[in-house]
Amino acid sequence: MNNRAGVFDDDLSDFQPTPTTRPEEVRGVAEKAGFRSREPAPVPVAPPEEKREMRRYRTGRNQQLNLKVRAQDAVAFYAIADAQGWVLGETFAQAVEALQHKLSKR
Repeated sequence: MNNRAGVFDDDLSDFQPTPTTRPEEVRGVAEKAGFRSREPAPVPVAPPEEKREMRRYRTGRNQQLNLKVRAQDAVAFYAIADAQGWVLGETFAQAVEALQHKLSKR
């Protein structure tokens, strides 16, 4: 029962690792064979927006509202706030009030 091979008994001095395949070669072979890549398609990157100054004010507003909006709407919202000298919460409150007023006239 003690006929186990030793771990260090084999002579591995002539061992040569197989050469690695380049990724572009693999990609070419895979495309020819009809395999589809699992990598996501590149997403077009929007140009970096200009850095806005930090807006921190003590206003008593304590509810956060996070919205996904179109880029042009965000730019317009900030432009209105800057033109009027309002903080963003006040701009939002003015917009809600104006919308309520408009809807009540219908």
